[in-house]
Amino acid sequence: MLALHSSGAELGVGLRWLDRSRPDRIHCFNPGRALANVLLSSVEVVCPAAEWPALARLAVATGPGGFTSTRLTVVLARTLAQQLALPLDGVGSLLLMARRLELDCPTWLVQELPRRGLVAGLYGPDPDRSGAMREWLAPRLHADHAALQLLRPAPWLPVAEDGAADVLALLDLASAAHAQALPAPWQPVLPIYPTSPVALA
Repeated sequence: MLALHSSGAELGVGLRWLDRSRPDRIHCFNPGRALANVLLSSVEVVCPAAEWPALARLAVATGPGGFTSTRLTVVLARTLAQQLALPLDGVGSLLLMARRLELDCPTWLVQELPRRGLVAGLYGPDPDRSGAMREWLAPRLHADHAALQLLRPAPWLPVAEDGAADVLALLDLASAAHAQALPAPWQPVLPIYPTSPVALA
């Protein structure tokens, strides 16, 4: 099982053997603006291309994050899933963060954008599934913190990245889905763009 995460500053790549016969292999790379040039070679450090046909499932973080970096890993994951006929689990990066923080109440996760406002989504415990997190309001662009509180009064936390931990969470979610034989078609897995790269009139 292969997991990819590039919604933050790092590229995280994780590999898990479904029989757990070997420890997880997780690496975080710092490609800067050169991700397009090093994406495939970085993935091959963790899982060489010759081993891709042995994969059983894929997982990818869908953002929000950098427009180009998120798009690149989502496109790679979709392509592998299509070509290898594999399930693909797409998971929002803020949901991964919420799981890592083990939030105990609905909380805004907020990323400030200079001169544009802030991107925020509301996350908290899922009352229908013990120990699970739910995305109560999907991430989108807001004017300021006051706008968040008008929409839904709740505490807020700044987005904090932890590439290795979030790749591990991706592997855990995909493993659970695999154990339940849950379908995961690649077609609906798309990057989350709370701020459009195209200015509409």
